[in-house]
Amino acid sequence: MLQQINLRCDTISEREEQFLKVLLMYDLIIKNGLIYDGKGGRPFKADIAILEEKIVSVGSIKGESKKTIDASGRIVTPGFVDIHTHYDGQVTWDPYLRPSTYHGVTTVVMGNCGVGFSPCKPDQRDWLIGLMEGVEDIPGTALHEGIDWEWESFPEYLDALEKKPLAIDVGTQIPHGAVRAYVMGERGINHEEATEEEIKKMKQIVKEAIEAGAYGFSTSRTEKHNDVNGNLTPSITAHKNELVEIAKSLGEIEKGVLQGISDFYDFESEFDIFKSMSKESGRPISITVEQQDARPDWWKQLLQGIEVAQSEGISMYGQVPPRATGILMGLTATLNPFRFYPSYMEIAELPLDERVKIMKESDFREKLLSEVGISINPLVDEIVQSYGKMFRLGDPANYEPDPKYSFESLANNSNMTAQEIAYEAMLEKEGKALIYHPLFNYQPGDLSLVETMLKHPYTIFGLGDAGAHCGAISDASFPTTLVQHWSRDRNRGSKLPLETVIKMQTSETANLLGIKDRGIIEEGYKADINIIDYEGLTLHEPEIVNDLPAGGRRLVQKASGYEYTIVSGSIAFIKGEATGELNGKLIRSTH
Repeated sequence: MLQQINLRCDTISEREEQFLKVLLMYDLIIKNGLIYDGKGGRPFKADIAILEEKIVSVGSIKGESKKTIDASGRIVTPGFVDIHTHYDGQVTWDPYLRPSTYHGVTTVVMGNCGVGFSPCKPDQRDWLIGLMEGVEDIPGTALHEGIDWEWESFPEYLDALEKKPLAIDVGTQIPHGAVRAYVMGERGINHEEATEEEIKKMKQIVKEAIEAGAYGFSTSRTEKHNDVNGNLTPSITAHKNELVEIAKSLGEIEKGVLQGISDFYDFESEFDIFKSMSKESGRPISITVEQQDARPDWWKQLLQGIEVAQSEGISMYGQVPPRATGILMGLTATLNPFRFYPSYMEIAELPLDERVKIMKESDFREKLLSEVGISINPLVDEIVQSYGKMFRLGDPANYEPDPKYSFESLANNSNMTAQEIAYEAMLEKEGKALIYHPLFNYQPGDLSLVETMLKHPYTIFGLGDAGAHCGAISDASFPTTLVQHWSRDRNRGSKLPLETVIKMQTSETANLLGIKDRGIIEEGYKADINIIDYEGLTLHEPEIVNDLPAGGRRLVQKASGYEYTIVSGSIAFIKGEATGELNGKLIRSTH
């Protein structure tokens, strides 16, 4: 450092002044921004000084820095912390973890819903890939090609991730499905009851994972989760004793969180399992909350149960989305309204341009529209047949469409049928247009139910499933929806204060998992920061790209308005594009 001082200074005081300037040289200063600090308070104008990956000063900064960003006219927020992702495979080959990093996310946590890739015996790799492919719609070919399998145990998995180049930080949870298969083999996969000795082994594996740095344990008890062959996820029939005993392993070391999903068909017994897991372990638990048309009020019962548990001192939370769980359909997606019509099935595997050409022929169109689709199962049938909940998505994407623009409503006011409108909509943009079906959380025809969920005192923002549902859902953009739609654009109901929606996906999500060093702009916190053109923030229409290993297909959605995303003090993304800085890392739980 002394060599940086100009030794030709005429006086000692000038040398001392230069020496002090060197000592006070910041790595980065962000000037003139409107700061939303992640704590939920009113915004304030200030500068931010960063040194050695930390925020060292917030206020009027007079020192010098290696780099300076003028954030005039921009909002400055903590980096977003997404606690519900499925990057368990992608993290091994993609340092940029797209599409989350198009949306201001600087920390992701994966291993949700009881699925993941560790622990794993060598002969179980194909099965775990099949489970992930079935549950989360990630192409198995991409997972086979991309995962390098440098591990068997969960601590070995963490060690392998620690060596990977990363642009953002990554945390993990240990998944029940993998643990059950590892300990019980085919018995666990086939839903047999665990013995006392097997439960003991599962507890030990989970405890070792948490002690090695996993942030929690996740499980799934929903019929919506099947492997690639249609078999239910192995954890769905696990007995209460198995789940409670595993949860207690976290309580024994006083670390980690619990995460789960269930259909709650037998509400009392299912809720009792999750409540007991949290009560007996003393650890927080979050549970997926969604409204389904077939059972329109059960989500209220779930939130009421959580309220009662909280009044008893049990740390239960609902994990909720900021919009409908929406299925995207089209000729490039997994599903479309005619996917199971005989005539379409004959051309389904043809290249897109050939399909479009055939579908524009009047004879083919007339023949297909005269047919009836084959029934697959109640959920798929609902998705592809509910024309009253199908809309053009548009660009910018509209996630709170008015029911008067549904294909069914448009048909009622035209000389076309709903099927004909859907057919024409699919052919737009040379066959690349997408149809939006808000499957869950949209019964009233707006997001009023979601508003209730978001405002509930015991809910946490999540459920984006980033990295998953590659051909049908594109919800990694939830963070942008929370900012753009709920604080600025919503016109079909009340808005939420911007400082509130920033807090929801920064300090609140970080605190739930015990990640105490981020989510707030304040001296001493990690320098993960977004600089956003708030007025220009725009969520674009998703598109299908084939950029996964082995040419795997996925939906990718971008946003305009993220001017800079800073990770550990380094500029990682400018206008959503990577700078090449790989300042992210595996993070390990300490709480």
